[in-house]
Amino acid sequence: MSIPGSETVEVPVLIVGAGPAGLALSVALSRYGVRHLVVERHRGTAHTPRAHIINQRTVEILRHLGISDRFHAVATPQHLMANNLWVTTLAGPEVARSETWGTSAERAADYRMASPEPMANCPQTVLEPMLLAAARDQGADVRFGWEFTSLAQDHDGVTSVVRERDGDATLTVRSQYVVGADGARSRVLDQAGLTVEGPDDLARAANIWFRADLSRYLAHRPGVLTWNVLPGPLPPLRLGTLICHKPFTEFVLAFMYDPEQVSLDTVGAGELTDRVRALVGEDVDVEILGVAGWQVRAQIASAYAAGRVFCMGDAVHRHPPTNGLGLNMSIADAYNLGWKLALVLAGRAGAALLDSYSAERQPVGAQGVQRAITSLQEGAAVEAALGFEPAQTAEAGWKALNALYEPGPAGDERRDALHKAIELSNYQFNAHGIELGYRYRSDAIVDDGSPDPPPARDPQLYYQPTTRPGARVPHARLERDGVPLSSLDLVDDLGFALLTGVGGEAWAEAAKAAATAGVPIRVHVIGGREGVTDPYGEWAARREVESTGCVLVRPDRHVAWRSTRYTPDSARQLQAVIEQALGRK
Repeated sequence: MSIPGSETVEVPVLIVGAGPAGLALSVALSRYGVRHLVVERHRGTAHTPRAHIINQRTVEILRHLGISDRFHAVATPQHLMANNLWVTTLAGPEVARSETWGTSAERAADYRMASPEPMANCPQTVLEPMLLAAARDQGADVRFGWEFTSLAQDHDGVTSVVRERDGDATLTVRSQYVVGADGARSRVLDQAGLTVEGPDDLARAANIWFRADLSRYLAHRPGVLTWNVLPGPLPPLRLGTLICHKPFTEFVLAFMYDPEQVSLDTVGAGELTDRVRALVGEDVDVEILGVAGWQVRAQIASAYAAGRVFCMGDAVHRHPPTNGLGLNMSIADAYNLGWKLALVLAGRAGAALLDSYSAERQPVGAQGVQRAITSLQEGAAVEAALGFEPAQTAEAGWKALNALYEPGPAGDERRDALHKAIELSNYQFNAHGIELGYRYRSDAIVDDGSPDPPPARDPQLYYQPTTRPGARVPHARLERDGVPLSSLDLVDDLGFALLTGVGGEAWAEAAKAAATAGVPIRVHVIGGREGVTDPYGEWAARREVESTGCVLVRPDRHVAWRSTRYTPDSARQLQAVIEQALGRK
């Protein structure tokens, strides 16, 4: 029911929130031709940098949405993310250094073999405007300064009320679906009757966003994160963690604080500048751009959907920024839901397909929250290895630190402990398996019944390509008509791809018969003399089925089903699989 005197808008999908998740969903729905309205309570995109690590899967999603070139034009490339530093100050002694985000000689091949896209660094102050421009270029209706207040579901749809923050206007929005991408204080989540579980307000931190030319300290050892290990009775993170957003002139300094003793509202520019200069260790020119507080949480929603309402991003998974997972999981949430909404709204898939969104994404979010909290706890290992203790005096701290450089058993023990602590940090900074190796399990995934093989390497640190149903289809370098492409590029926006090999040509007729639901199934015979070739044999090595078998890939590039070989029953099987994968069974 509309509010008297308000404007009524009818649209298939209402998206509440224009952060990374909401804007990514808007780009996807625009690309798929789905009308929608995005409302955001704030008056513009992110006013501080916030999240910034963009992993390979997210860049792949941007590639699939046709905007990866835009992204790379504004992002910091991977090679400038290389080094983690542990320093007393930037100008003072460097205590340790490690190579991160797949840039070391040991890990670079893993990352290159896993994806056609490199990861990058891109703060929300840069990413969100790029996503917004991409959405609006495709006709998206995105309105800032409009606050969602309530919703009511019925059998046919959802009625929502949205109010203008700087005026008296009210919108009554009638939609078939509502998506809550409205952050950690999600009103949509509450209105839908969904809840999060886990501890809230574990700690308080603040980000100082500033400009300063720190090239002389960092250009020879470029990276994203610099950790402070200055001895003395200091809080967690000590003088703060330096985050490089624009090499080497724009940064965030993140520090912990006690809200009982410090009010961010009363901290002036002079005190903020002093904090930055203390971390640098020298007097440098600093331009303060802003300061923002945040809370450390460890919360996950047990369900991401209720009826016609779906939630994503920080609304359903809340955790510290360790591992850089939050933004990436948020965009993956959006990409998972977008194609499903498009097919259901077009009548080409059953409404049951939408049930798979929560079933598939919630376990990924839960794993991410656990990994982020574990990494936060493991971060204390470096200070422990250096001999730092709570409330330790500066003199005692320096004595412990200097033992790192002493000859003999005590120095050897200290150096060995530091080496092990740095190695442990790989679970935060080189956790390739966490980023790419998750598998979906839902009624829309048809398992092949084969047992899970034992991992060859640590599954958190190392991504193991597989075509097992639910996994992201492995990247393989292929060619068509002399043009390089990835196996990930063989899938259309709203169609399925069936990947087979020489001798599997019969799948083409089976696919024609199975595509009766209006969802195309493109068959690619890989490895022949013509068509899609496999010049390096990478697809043959990774497909895990026989040459006449197939791997059926969904629009989101996750495997829906696979068949070891083509048999007389394969056509019938494929038809049944497609019905199940589209929520029609």
